[in-house]
Amino acid sequence: MQTIKQLQGDLQAGRTTSEKLVEQALAAIASYRQAGGAAYLHVDAEAALQAARASDAARRAGNAPSPIAGLPVSIKDLFDVRGQVTAAGSRALASSAPAAEDAVAVARLRAAGAVLLGRTNMSEFAFSGLGLNPHHGTPRAPFDEARVAGGSTSGGAVSVAKGMAVATLGTDTGGSIRIPAAFCGLTGFKPTSHRVSLRGAVPLSRTLDSAGPLANSVDCCVILDRILSGAVLDARPASLKGLRLYVTRDFVFDGIDPAVAAAFESALSRLSARGAQIVPFDFPELQQLPTINSGGGFTAAEAWHWHRDLLAAKAQEYDPLVAMRIRRGEKQSAADYITLIDHRARLMAAAAERLRDADAWLMPTVAVLPPRVEDLQTEEAFFATNALVLRNTSVINFLDGCGVSLPTGQPGIGLAVCGLQGTDARILQVAGAVEPALG
Repeated sequence: MQTIKQLQGDLQAGRTTSEKLVEQALAAIASYRQAGGAAYLHVDAEAALQAARASDAARRAGNAPSPIAGLPVSIKDLFDVRGQVTAAGSRALASSAPAAEDAVAVARLRAAGAVLLGRTNMSEFAFSGLGLNPHHGTPRAPFDEARVAGGSTSGGAVSVAKGMAVATLGTDTGGSIRIPAAFCGLTGFKPTSHRVSLRGAVPLSRTLDSAGPLANSVDCCVILDRILSGAVLDARPASLKGLRLYVTRDFVFDGIDPAVAAAFESALSRLSARGAQIVPFDFPELQQLPTINSGGGFTAAEAWHWHRDLLAAKAQEYDPLVAMRIRRGEKQSAADYITLIDHRARLMAAAAERLRDADAWLMPTVAVLPPRVEDLQTEEAFFATNALVLRNTSVINFLDGCGVSLPTGQPGIGLAVCGLQGTDARILQVAGAVEPALG
């Protein structure tokens, strides 16, 4: 797949046009949907073509406002797009009034000249790492239709992996950008929470939510982050030689699939051979996370606050598995919530101490291969698998960190380059150094 920079070069040189790129994306979408694919919930073909033609005219007049100008982008069904209903992958919001204005992130993409193709499928209300959706169908991993694409930004990831968009706008509360990036062979960037505005997006957890891109390279994510956040980070790739890349086996390696472990060790060997320092470290406090979050954590508490009236009125329109997770928040007291805040502060302090000399923290993005859809049909299997898929990525959300998932070259397996709060620039620099070593 081509990167944003490559496609922008083709546009500038006249080798292609925005209209052609959008026509190609729309043709890919039509073919995919005809075959039963569930990545897109809504495609705004005529508006996209009009925007592409306007972009081509502006370019001929010397006006290309950003590197994403004229390129087709998809939007997760969580974000307001003016004139469209924001249903968050659910039937419970399907009869809502259309949005009067774009979400901030969408408005920034539009102002940068992106061509908005349509809304992509997702786990209902973003409350799953698997991407299952009983209302609209489940997007499948591009390398194996029997497996999930990962959630909650499932449709967005598939739209990029199958050439139906150049990039997608997603959200990440416990891994919802990085998990589908890993499962679909993409690069996904979860910034520090609140660096990208979430105004105009349906919330899941006001504490943990973040918004960011899935695309075909680290540089693509850097370009999109500048647009989405409005901040120009120094994200030039670092020199790999001498980088201190920390690795712990605590917690994030429990129950790891042998194929994932082998891909991770192979990646470490390649990085070490190119001069990076692989530094083992201990982080036993991570083992406390299941107990700390045993009541559902911030996500259940904050989701219950947002959903309680809607759930009371329209319970029959919710995915029962999502409704069960939301209702866990009803049982949390104010004291429980404050205890969560205190636990988080303590673990963040421990992480800052243990990683103070690290350039980045590496781990498998997900400890297992993308699960098969047929293996997730029981309630017990769904909850156990969902917890395992979310486990590694959610560590970074709990610590209010940032992270990039890179494809390892092995289908469905990602390498996570992680950092603590506010280290976004450094993590993008390190990810840019690691990326070519992974091939």
